[in-house]
Amino acid sequence: MATEGNEVDFSSYIFKHLLVSRESLSSAAYLSIAKVFKQSECSHLLRFVKDISELTSPKSTPVLNRIIYSFAECGQIDKALLIFDQLESLTCKRDLITYNTVLDVLGRVGRLNEMLHEFAALKEASIIPDVVTYNTLLNSLRKVGRLDMCSSIWKEMKDSGVQPDLLTYTALIECFGRSGNVHQSLSLFHEMKLKQIRPSIHIYRSLISNLKKMGKVEVAMAISEEMNSSLSELAGPKDFKRNKR
Repeated sequence: MATEGNEVDFSSYIFKHLLVSRESLSSAAYLSIAKVFKQSECSHLLRFVKDISELTSPKSTPVLNRIIYSFAECGQIDKALLIFDQLESLTCKRDLITYNTVLDVLGRVGRLNEMLHEFAALKEASIIPDVVTYNTLLNSLRKVGRLDMCSSIWKEMKDSGVQPDLLTYTALIECFGRSGNVHQSLSLFHEMKLKQIRPSIHIYRSLISNLKKMGKVEVAMAISEEMNSSLSELAGPKDFKRNKR
């Protein structure tokens, strides 16, 4: 235990030194410090976070956002959320990126009630959700078949004037299609093309599969032909990359 404590102290010292001596640190540096804390006690982590907050004030929020994200990427979900909770007692404030990161973390592990609670907290803090916020909610709810909630989030997104992107339409088209509402899926598919958002092969395959399941074979064949004739123009993996946190 003493060895582990020494490693944490030494790594923390190096990280803090690099943080103040360089303009920015690489993602690898943040991941490394997160891995060091994997076996450490929560009290050590909370002290480290407090030190970082004071060391980087008044610009500590972006740094702590990256720390939260790195802990989540290392599979330390509870510690990432512990850091998020600790921000309440620090001088730095949670911002949109903080909330987007935590919404994604909670959504990925299926803690949807907590995710929706933090979404409500975001709005109570007078922080305006963006397309990343809504996409995170839609994707997480889609995975568990919550069409009712997806519809509600989609309506709120439109009412707020937030413009949907490829990720938005991908989640909605798949969600409505899987629930048997292929008419709504087709409507969204045409809407995205009118907005000149390029569909992906994933969207086409999802539409085709769900149309066939609902007995809409002719429509499925027409969509398939359209897909095959435009393969070189379809959106690729780079178009699905989310905004950097």
